[in-house]
Order: sequence, then C-alpha cells, then structure tokens
Amino acid sequence: MNAPFPQGAVRLPVEHPPVKSGRIGVLLVNLGTPDGVDYWSMRRYLKEFLSDRRVIETPRLIWWPLLNLVILSTRPGRKGKDYASIWNRERDESPLRTITRSQSEKLAACLADKAPALVVDWAMRYGNPSIASRIEALQMEGCDRILLVPLYPQYAAATSATVCDKAFDALKKMRWQPVLRVAPPWADDPVYIEAVTGSLRTELAKLDFEPEVILASFHGVPQSYLDKGDPYHCQCQKTARLMREALGLDENRFRITFQSRFGPAEWLQPYTDKTVEALAKQGVKRLAVCMPGFAADCLETLEEIAGENAEIFLHNGGERFAAIPCLNDSADGMRVIEHVVRRELMGWV
Repeated sequence: MNAPFPQGAVRLPVEHPPVKSGRIGVLLVNLGTPDGVDYWSMRRYLKEFLSDRRVIETPRLIWWPLLNLVILSTRPGRKGKDYASIWNRERDESPLRTITRSQSEKLAACLADKAPALVVDWAMRYGNPSIASRIEALQMEGCDRILLVPLYPQYAAATSATVCDKAFDALKKMRWQPVLRVAPPWADDPVYIEAVTGSLRTELAKLDFEPEVILASFHGVPQSYLDKGDPYHCQCQKTARLMREALGLDENRFRITFQSRFGPAEWLQPYTDKTVEALAKQGVKRLAVCMPGFAADCLETLEEIAGENAEIFLHNGGERFAAIPCLNDSADGMRVIEHVVRRELMGWV
C-alpha cells in the first residue's frame, strides 16, 4: 500500500526530471580581472569593461570608433605591463581573484552554522568567473533564493548597478528563475566604519614613521555622473567623515581624494595624484594613503597607489610613503562581509 501523499504537496509525474531546491545561495561579486597579462587577455577584459554603458556613458556613435580603433589597439599592452607588476604568479591570476575567492571561502566557514542550507560562491562583473555562470551553478546546487552581494561599500551606477544589470540579464534567460535579493551598500554602517578605522590604526602602528597627512582615496567617476544624480560622491564623503571622526583627526590630517580618472573629462575632485604631488611640494615628508572604498586590493591600489603615487610623492620631495592594505580577507574585512550577509539573509535563514 502506498504511503499517503502529503496534503498541499505537488505530485510530480514519474518521468519528471530530478530537481534540487530549498537551498539559499550567497554570491559575492567584485569588479573583475583579466585572465592573463598578455595582449589578447587584456583586450577581451578591457573591451567588456569599456563597452558597459554604465561605465562609459559617452554616445556610442562617438565612443565605439574610439574604443575599437584606438583604445583597444594601444591600452591592452600598457595595462598588461601594469598587471604583470602585481600578478600572483603562484596561482597565475590577479590578486583581486585570489582575494575574492578567499573571501568566499572564509565566508562559507563563518556561515557554517547555516550549512547545508546555504551555499556561498563568488563571481566577477567583467571576466571570469562570470555572474551568469555562478547563478546557474547555484541553481544547480538547489538554490532557489540568491543573495547578491556587490562588494562595494559605496553605491555607484558604474559598480553596484551594473552588477545587478548583469544578474538580471542572466535571469532573463532562465525558465525557472531563483528569487534574487541584493545587499545594499554599507558606506555608513558602524561595523564597516569600525573595521576600516581599526584596520587603519593597526597598519599605522606597524610603520616606523608617523604620517603628517592621511589620504582616504576612493575610485573616481566623471563629475557628470554626480550631476545626473549618482549618490556615490555623497556616500564617499560620508564614509570619510565618519572615519575622520572615529580617528579624532581634522580635515588637514585626514583628507578625501579620488583616483583612477580616465579620459579628458572632469572627474570627482580633488584628484589623488595631484594632491600627493602638491603635498610633497608643500613640504609634507610623511604620507599614508588608505583606500576604504575597495573591498580587496587590486590594480588600482597595488599598482596605482603603492606604485605610481608613491613615486610621485618621493620624486617631488616626499620622504616616507605608505599604502595601507585594503580590508581584503582579514578578520576585519570578513567581519564586515559576514555582518552584511547575515543581516540581509534575515527572513530567509
């Protein structure tokens, strides 16, 4: 005699394919990375990145010929050399990929109390592993609900929003879509502010000099994006203000700047490189730069700040320069990510 069928359950036909369900996925997403430092790997990565309408808002009629005929002919070689200077040769990958993978693995360990109901994975907005491939993998693991975590403390259309765009592009092609929840930015979250200031204090204590000035350098965006209503600038300012207050420093000792501008247009100011140069010329001899907007060290922190900006400072009269590591997969960094994830999983777990 057959056992009674549970009331309210859905009876699947015998020939129905097996379906995994009932689990929850957490997908950490960072900006992206080339697969290698050679010309063609760099070209593929830069083409995907610089073709994103969220990143470059210049009309296609103007931008497309410039990108394909000029930028993608010259920039891959230069950027390949920059990446080669920071490349993780042991794993043959960029530091961003190494760190993001480690963040995912450590988060899974932090959330072991929720296993096996919870599956943690990671992806890149540009390059590999792609967002679409990891959403599909999570669904194959039985995840019918997914928490998407863009690893950006401050929201910008060119970062957080484009992660969501790509995730929903993937969902558009799926017959059975998982439910998607997106973690909001955490620019003023007390746990985050405590982590970045605590980490900064720890790193400063390791130095054999005391900085006269500390810069908080955030990735820049064109000024026009702010003018159109992007909240990124305001959120960066709030993070810097809260850090300054927590550290007990004034605006002369702790300053906000913006780095990584690209092209001739005006970007958010003050510019990091110009500020570093000016401080050295004004007689500042000891300088430290932290980068609280980056969840993991990458080309912009390791090559641009620790390399290029250190050289600018020393070449113009500065004597001691320190690039403060990002939170990465440190205890402070993981505390922030775990805090955000546990908060946003409430009601699901």
